[in-house]
Amino acid sequence: MEDLSAAGPGQNKTRGTGFRTRSERRKRAKLRKSRSGTETLQAVSAGQTQELETTVETLSVLTRTNTGLQYKKMKLENPPTLESELTSLPVTSWRRFARDLHDGHIEQICILSDVERMKCEAEELKQLVAEGVDALSAKSKKERFDEQSWDSLKSSPFYEVLREYRDVLPDDIPAELPQDKGVQHEIDLVPGTKYCVTRQWPLPR
Repeated sequence: MEDLSAAGPGQNKTRGTGFRTRSERRKRAKLRKSRSGTETLQAVSAGQTQELETTVETLSVLTRTNTGLQYKKMKLENPPTLESELTSLPVTSWRRFARDLHDGHIEQICILSDVERMKCEAEELKQLVAEGVDALSAKSKKERFDEQSWDSLKSSPFYEVLREYRDVLPDDIPAELPQDKGVQHEIDLVPGTKYCVTRQWPLPR
């Protein structure tokens, strides 16, 4: 049986070097997870420790909820900051995206939008609100009424029928409801119809 304690200096040096080499290989790439959930990559090189910390940003994002769209605070880990980083992201199919989103595998979503177009639309909406709802409504009613004139309805297939009942569709908007002409309306139901509720509504005077 060989006595290890009697080994020569060269054997001790080789054996000790082997143990140090394996230990360094185990330390060379080590992933450590802290209590806060932030993952830190610890790399040991030439006896120096280099740590790559995860960048976390808190943004105000627009999310869709059961009650509609709402803004809320969300923490994003390592969000892309450059155009090259955004365009170099891997591409996935919409089916896989929907499945992963439903299963909870996707935690962060970045939506690219045209900032200038959004600003223009916001300014237009702000201008419409500033003009006033009443003025805009009156203008829209006038335009719709002009579009429904007899000249504009000549191309309609129902033009002849409309001309036959032109007294029901006057050129000027009446200030009150038309007079009761004593016309009784009836609805013929298909024999065997069930759960039909009828009620006599009084005509306006």
